[in-house]
This record gives sequence, structure tokens and C-alpha cells, in this order.
Amino acid sequence: MKKIEFIQQYADLEKQSRSELLELFETNPLPKKELIDHMALFVHRQMMSRILFLNDLYQQILDVNGVIMEFGVRWGTNLCIYESLRGIYEPYNYTRKIIGFDTFEGFPSVSSKDGNDAIIKEGAYAVTQDYDKYLSELLFTRQKLSPLNHINKYELVKGDATKTLKQYLEQHPETIISLAYFDFDIYEPTKVCLELVLERVTKGSIIAFDELNYPAFPGETLALMEVMGLKNYRLRRSKFATVPSYIIFE
Repeated sequence: MKKIEFIQQYADLEKQSRSELLELFETNPLPKKELIDHMALFVHRQMMSRILFLNDLYQQILDVNGVIMEFGVRWGTNLCIYESLRGIYEPYNYTRKIIGFDTFEGFPSVSSKDGNDAIIKEGAYAVTQDYDKYLSELLFTRQKLSPLNHINKYELVKGDATKTLKQYLEQHPETIISLAYFDFDIYEPTKVCLELVLERVTKGSIIAFDELNYPAFPGETLALMEVMGLKNYRLRRSKFATVPSYIIFE
């Protein structure tokens, strides 16, 4: 009982600290025109970990041809990090397109293989209305801060990715994938899209998963087991992230 109480107290303390950080952000006295240059004041450890992890992945695909695809975009944080990394490492590589797939309406459906955690329900992780339009405008504006900004280097594909990914690949038969990041959390879209992605990777390409070996989302691990098997590949993890893991095709 004491151990459970300690864990709960720790969780409550962290939650309170995050609330305090949010309040400090909302009440910050910085001049508005300077705020965007000092956002690191409010980047907490978990977010910095995410940035370092994606940077780790990106550095490993620099000599691999192909686009970056993310499956499960939600607010688009990862897409914006990829966009910044491209601007840092390869600002003139206009073929390194960043493509995000999402319903922007939450889980379209769930199956028995997705477990029974409270979050496993249709519509979970939905975003605000028309958020995809806002995110597209944000990515377009960010793109203008890098060279060759007259060439569009991102795309948001709205809808059920079990259908839209196949359509996208039919419309863009030239597509090679250097990095595929799976953050669907659930079984069916992960399995269907993973099967399609495997047809478009090359040696050096990376397939990454956000919730493997995670109790709340068993469907992601089951999809990997059925499509690729656990014994056939080395499953790697980064020193910067606890849960996400990835496979490099060698």
C-alpha cells in the first residue's frame, strides 16, 4: 500500500508541477514579439526528450533517399520537429517530403486486439474542428523560413489511413520511404499501413513505433508481430526515449 501511495503522490506532484509551468507560460511577462524566440523557457524534460529522440532518428536517415511519413499526426508536433530538422541538416533536399496521415477525428474504430484500457474507444485523441487546416497553414509558414520555400515539402492526408495510404501510393508511385513513424496506437491501421510501407522501404530506412511493449496499447505490438515478426529484426531504442523503438533495415 505504501508503494502505491508513493507512486500516486509522485504522479500528483508531477501533474501539479506541469500545471504550474503552464500557468507561468500563460502569465509570462515577455514582450509578445520576443516570446517565439524564447519558447525553450517552457519546454519541459519530456518534450526535450522527444526532440532529441526524433533528432537521433533523423540523423540516421540523412544518407537514405526517401520521404518521411508519420501515421497518427494529432496536433502535428512531430511533423514540425521534422520540418525544423530538415531545415537544419538538409535545407536544400526538396525531395525529403514530410507527409502526415490522420483522421483528425480520433480513432475511427477499435478492435478486441486493442485491449480494454479506458482510452481505447472510437473518437479518442480527436482534435479541435478544422485543426488540419490550421496545421497546414502552420507548416506552410514554417516552410517559408527555410531555403527553396517556393517548393512545397509537406502534405497532410486526412482520412482513414487504411484507405488513404494506398490511394497516396497509387497517385505517387515514385515514393520511397526513408522514415515511417507509427503513432496510431491501435491494431488495424498499424497493420494495414505497415504492410504497405514495407513495399516502399530500402536498406537504411527506419520504421519507428511510438507504443510498442506498452500495456495500454497492445494492438500496435500485435500488428508488428503479425506483419514482421519479433525475431526477424533488431528492435532498437534510443537513450533519449523510454517507450518508442525502431527498426533499421539492413
